[in-house]
Amino acid sequence: MRLKPFRALRPRPDIAACVASVPYDVVSQAEAVALAEGNRYSFLHVGRSDIDLPADADPHDPRIYAGAKAALDRFIAEGTLLRDREPALFLYRQVMDGRQQTGVVGCVHVDDYERDVIRKHEKTRKDKEDDRTRHVLTLNAHAEPVFLTYRHVAAVERLARTATGEPALYDFTAPDGVRHTVWRVPDAAPWLAAFEAVPLAYVADGHHRSASAWRAGRERRAGNPKHTGAEEYNWFLAVLFPSDQLRILSYNRLVKDLNGLVPAEFRARLASLGRLEAASEPVPWEPGNFGFFYDDRWERLTLDPSGIDRRDPIGSLDVSLLQDRILAPLLGITDPRTDKRIDFVGGIRGTDELERRVRSGEMALAISLFPTTVEQLLAVADAGAIMPPKSTWFEPKLRSGLFVHELD
Repeated sequence: MRLKPFRALRPRPDIAACVASVPYDVVSQAEAVALAEGNRYSFLHVGRSDIDLPADADPHDPRIYAGAKAALDRFIAEGTLLRDREPALFLYRQVMDGRQQTGVVGCVHVDDYERDVIRKHEKTRKDKEDDRTRHVLTLNAHAEPVFLTYRHVAAVERLARTATGEPALYDFTAPDGVRHTVWRVPDAAPWLAAFEAVPLAYVADGHHRSASAWRAGRERRAGNPKHTGAEEYNWFLAVLFPSDQLRILSYNRLVKDLNGLVPAEFRARLASLGRLEAASEPVPWEPGNFGFFYDDRWERLTLDPSGIDRRDPIGSLDVSLLQDRILAPLLGITDPRTDKRIDFVGGIRGTDELERRVRSGEMALAISLFPTTVEQLLAVADAGAIMPPKSTWFEPKLRSGLFVHELD
């Protein structure tokens, strides 16, 4: 892994908590409006600048990108964001529910993304790539970091332990209860040396951001006849966390109808796949175990372990088992990326949200899954394979606005 210090744009310490916002892609436009209400410092004015347009604005309206650029320029002009004089690395710690994860903030190389030194496990959608590429090029900056992970390296852990004993640049607790603490690394050299022992990194969260950073880098190269390789646009912003500190939550499913089946018929079909029983606890307790909410009650399906090939990194995933054995053959959902009958709900919202949407009549079926593990994610990426869509939901999310990387 190549890691590079950068001259950060970052908030004044006294307003960092006001600037920091949720990432652009975890809230709807209406939710973003509510979060930024009355807060002119919120970085959502940059990351989700559609909050400053009418609610019915097209998602790709040119005013969205122009508004993001204007907001970033305003933050710089007014001193909301300050530009560091010298390049640096940073440490970023998050604490949620008593668990902590500490990552290194710096820039990684677009060529390492292309060469699969930075490995992926998800497909991306071209329309989302187009959106974020346009956002990067209009801002001339990476406004949000990519969440990367790597297998534990003892030397990096020792450096982090020392650095986090120093006074912090920022230390605040966000409205969702997650504590965010940032330290500036005084000397990057030992960190760069330590990362030479990190052979690979993996995209944990931010496949569209990383793909867009790579595309923006290529476009800038193509448009620069004096390209040397030393330009900032060859690098993109990332936070790298050791994999043993991370937690993945479930990514649950909602389905609009039972594909023409009445509840009794659907129940019989499920029972033919394994052990089906009434459930008082909707959250599965192990792999191969699924919760179903329909007909005003929760039921649990446990698949026969002998019918699951755990040597298959893709086929043994619970999201794959659900797709191959239930969603496609029983419910007729052959492509969950494009089928409008299915929706996805991050585990952070809990099973109450699943029940609410079924009881409201919006959906007919909710499915609660056991979360994919970090080890499964790494195994899939190492195999050069692609996970089914919506397989992982990482928490806590990185706060946007604490670091911006400019392309020049």
